[in-house]
Amino acid sequence: MVKKAYGDAALSKTRVYEWFSRFKNKEMSIEDQHRSGRPLASRTDENVKKINALVREDRPRTIDQLCEMSGISWSSVQRILSEDLHIRRVAASSHRRSKGASTSSMS
Repeated sequence: MVKKAYGDAALSKTRVYEWFSRFKNKEMSIEDQHRSGRPLASRTDENVKKINALVREDRPRTIDQLCEMSGISWSSVQRILSEDLHIRRVAASSHRRSKGASTSSMS
C-alpha cells in the first residue's frame, strides 16, 4: 500500500522495522552507523583510473585478474569496464588456444 503511494521512494519493510527499533530504543540520530569493511561505492574516480591503467598496461586480462590486482569486487570491476570505460570485452579467458589448434574432437 505504501509502495503504491510513494513508489520507489518508499522504505522497505525491513528498513521500517529497523528505524522503529532504533527510535524505540531512544536512538534519535538519523545518521547511519559507521561500518567496517569494503566501502559501499567501489566505482570511485580513483578505482576507475586504477582499472583503466591495468587494462592499458596489458589488455588481455580477465576480470578475475583485474579484481585480484586491484582489490575491487568482480561486479564493480565489470561495471567500471562496461559503464565507465565502455569496454565490452577484456579477455575471454587466461588460456589461449594456439593458432593451429582444432576445435573439433575428431581424430
